[in-house]
Formats: sequence, C-alpha cells, structure tokens
Amino acid sequence: MKLTILGGGGFRVPLVYGALLGDHAEGRVTHVTLHDLDEGRLSAIARVLTDQAEGVPDAPAVTATTDLDEALRGADFVFSAIRVGGLEGRAADERIALAEGVLGQETVGAGGIAYGLRTVPVADRIARRIAELAPDAWVINFTNPAGLVTEAMSRVLGDRVIGICDSPVGLGRRVARVLGANPDEAWIDYVGLNHLGWLRGLRVGGRDLLPRLLADEEALGSFEEGRLFGPEWLRSLGAIPNEYLHYYYFNREAVHAYRTAERTRGAYLRDQQGVFYEEMAKPDTPALAAWHRTLADREATYMAANREAAGMGDRDEEDLESGGYEKVALALMRAIARDERTTLILNVRNGSTLSVLDADAVIEVPCLVDANGPHPVSVAPLPYHAVGLVTAVKAVEREVLAAVESGSRATAVKAFALHPLVDSVAVARRLVEGYTAEHPGLAWLRSRDGRARTDD
Repeated sequence: MKLTILGGGGFRVPLVYGALLGDHAEGRVTHVTLHDLDEGRLSAIARVLTDQAEGVPDAPAVTATTDLDEALRGADFVFSAIRVGGLEGRAADERIALAEGVLGQETVGAGGIAYGLRTVPVADRIARRIAELAPDAWVINFTNPAGLVTEAMSRVLGDRVIGICDSPVGLGRRVARVLGANPDEAWIDYVGLNHLGWLRGLRVGGRDLLPRLLADEEALGSFEEGRLFGPEWLRSLGAIPNEYLHYYYFNREAVHAYRTAERTRGAYLRDQQGVFYEEMAKPDTPALAAWHRTLADREATYMAANREAAGMGDRDEEDLESGGYEKVALALMRAIARDERTTLILNVRNGSTLSVLDADAVIEVPCLVDANGPHPVSVAPLPYHAVGLVTAVKAVEREVLAAVESGSRATAVKAFALHPLVDSVAVARRLVEGYTAEHPGLAWLRSRDGRARTDD
C-alpha cells in the first residue's frame, strides 16, 4: 500500500513514519512518497526517516520528489500537511494581526483567515490533481486551518477527504487519566468545529464520569485544560473546551500575552526549525538525534503565551503527550484499508449530525470508521452559547471560500469583519491591506473590482 505525504519536508513527518514502523500487519503501508517544493527540507527529513528505519527489516521504502503528479500516481492514501507561505508566512500573519490589536494565531481569528485565504487555492488545485491521478485514494488532511481546508477539498473529493487533529484526542486522554479511566475504553462525547469544540461527556460502561470531575475542584485543576480555563469556568460551561477556545474566552489576556512576548509562536518555530534545517545541511549531523532534540523543545513550549496569560507556568510532563495525530492517521488508514472498525474524532461533512449547519459543512465529531470511510455519530444538540460560536465561525469559513472562488476583495473583508475576534470593519479592511501587501500568495486580492481570481 502506498502513502503519499504532501509537505513531506515538514518537521512532523517523522512522527507519521514512526507510527508506520510499528505496523507489521498484512496490508500495511509498504511505500512512502514524500513530496515537497523545497529539496533541502525533503533531503533533511529523508535522512531522519533513514535513521528511524535502521534495524527495522520491513520498514516502508521511502522516495522523495518535488513533482506533484509523480507523487500522486498510484497512491492509496494521500496525507496532506502543507504550509503555504512557510513559517515565515505564519509569523507575518501573527505580526500583522497583533499590530491591529487582534489575535493572529494560525487557525483562530485574523491569522487563521489569512492562512486560509492563501491555502485554499492551493488545496483546491491539489484536490483536482488527486481526482485526476488518484481518484480512488483517500485523503487525510492535517493542513491548517484543518476544518476549512477539508471543506474546500471536499467540494472536489466529497467524503474521500477526511480531516484529522490531535487536540480532541489529547483532551480526551487527559480527562480520562484524571478520572482513572482507560482512554481506549471510554466514549468521548465531543462536538464542534476544528479547534472550536467541547468535551461534554466521557462514558465508561455506559456511565458518564464527567459530572464527577466537574464536582471535584482539586481534580479539575490537575490537568492542562483545567489550569488553562480555571475550574469555576469549566463548571459554568458544564463541559471541557478544546484548548483553542482559550483564545475566545480569554481573548484580551491572550492578545496581551502575545503582544508582550519576546516572539510569537510562528516566529519561534521559524527560528527553531531554521536552526534544525541548517544543522541538517551538514552531512555529519546525527539526523534523528537533532530531530528529537528539536521536537522536545517544540512540545514543551506549546501554547506558552496562553499558559502565561492563565498563570500556569511550564507544562507538566504528563501533559506533554499530544493526542498523537500520527496515531489517528494510522488508525484511520487501518480502518479503511483493512476494515479494522474503530471510533475516531474526525473532521467530516455534517450530513444531518448538527441541525444548525447544512449537510456540506465540515464538523469535528466522533465517527465510526470502516472500509467505507467515516460515519458521523449522532450527537446531542449544542447549547446556545456554542451554537453562536460555531455558526459564526462557520459563516466566516464560508466567506473565505467565497472570496477565493470569486476573487472578491470585499468578500475577504467580510470574512475578517464577521469573525467574533475581529472587533471592527475598519480593522478588517486594514488587515486585508496588510496581508495582501505582505503575502505574494494573496496578490489576487489586490484588485478592488471583484474580478474572478486566476491561478498562477
């Protein structure tokens, strides 16, 4: 079975390959093709994968190419983890938004919109090449903003594109651990959009254990989300929010922390990974050791500004383990390729799952997965406070898609202005001015006449 990884020179690719090395069952992935536009990054990550495979007799073969069509031909699964504009683009997204006093995070608020505007056209072109060259392939999307990009690709590929994220899985595992439950045996009632969801229950043996957690002040304050949001707010919600909701519930504090930080997260990762790839340009650098060292620092500093805003301090060692997006991807591929039925929290088309959204809206919910792909599980309706956020952000995503399709600058302004974390139409207009001046990939927005966009 062939897996193609788009963004194959990306820093987190070895996580995916490491998961594949542990799979020895019949029908496993036997060949991995890395695709990236940067030959230097491709070469660096290929070296890390070579080190990982040492001593593993049935390790998947690895090839690397800068030719998209070559990478896609014959693929059974396509894993998309591209970053349009690179980390330099992310750093600019954050800087431009913060200069206007609004959040610039890569998936939330103004930064997420800017990233989406330049990523969706590329994702659409990739989806069309997949439909042409690998029509039977399943696409696993990890490209951010994951929900928006998955929805854009689904307009071409339908249900054969599935978005994944490790945040809900990590949240579920932390809550299960505090409750003394085995996360692999627990049913996690989670619903929302990508980076905008709530854990509303954790059932073991048919019994919901979440009320016990919400009633225990000490237990609530013992894990990452409890310290981030505070026990009082969690009890008020009657749910545990995804960590990214900190940007909404404590927006003023988050913006202040970002504006006073020495560097934004994007700038930090740009500089950190720049050092890693520079080291990897030296042929005698121990590839796997350099990668592990960089990864450990990356995980330890995750959401550092938010933790500072909440007065949390450094991350606890037990919170450093993510949900493991590479494990989610492997479980998803196994379920489809080998009919190993499982339940995963995924980004999929809504159908009739949430009545407040239309059938084509991509949502993030538990799904039963089998050889026919994911099937969203029925969930209880959202409370009104969640409905407000979910429908507002979904409206913004739709305006982003409309702006890309039409090439309309006015529609792009509308996307920014309608976001709950952008507080003025005038700010939205200045954001569009700033982003189009900074990013060559947004050159199509420089015209004010709303003519249809033309791709390069």
